[in-house]
Amino acid sequence: MIGRLQQAADFQRLLETPPRRRSAHFCVHFVAAAPARPPARPPKSACAELSTDSEPNLTSPVDKSPAASEKVAVPPAVPEGCWLGCLVPKRHARRAVTRSLLKRQMRAAAERHAGTLAPGLWLLRLRSGFATSQFPSASSEALREAARLELDTLLQARVKGAA
Repeated sequence: MIGRLQQAADFQRLLETPPRRRSAHFCVHFVAAAPARPPARPPKSACAELSTDSEPNLTSPVDKSPAASEKVAVPPAVPEGCWLGCLVPKRHARRAVTRSLLKRQMRAAAERHAGTLAPGLWLLRLRSGFATSQFPSASSEALREAARLELDTLLQARVKGAA
């Protein structure tokens, strides 16, 4: 199973790398790393006091660093799984139905090739739009088939090129 990238930092890190492989409409970016951790949410306070009430009692210093005995979790240097991000810009696919169709095709292609993908972060990006004269319907079977074939070719070539 392939995880989904959701953090902007992961997308930014992938977009800073050059594409590993390109096709007529898509490109693949890859980084051998684990995804960034989501930012920690501050805990909700148990009491519903207003900040204008009495002064709070602070028993511990604000700048207390963790003790030497406390272990800080460090992400592994080598990732243990695959994470996928799909990027379909509005300038290349104007209609939402087309963007959704292409993202579904990207995820399905990654799932089909999951066993051959190296562990790390993967980004499939639409780099140019499909011709509306050739595919007039926003979610036609012809567009779905063309995207599927191109993505399969791209991911198969990527895997063979990596070996």
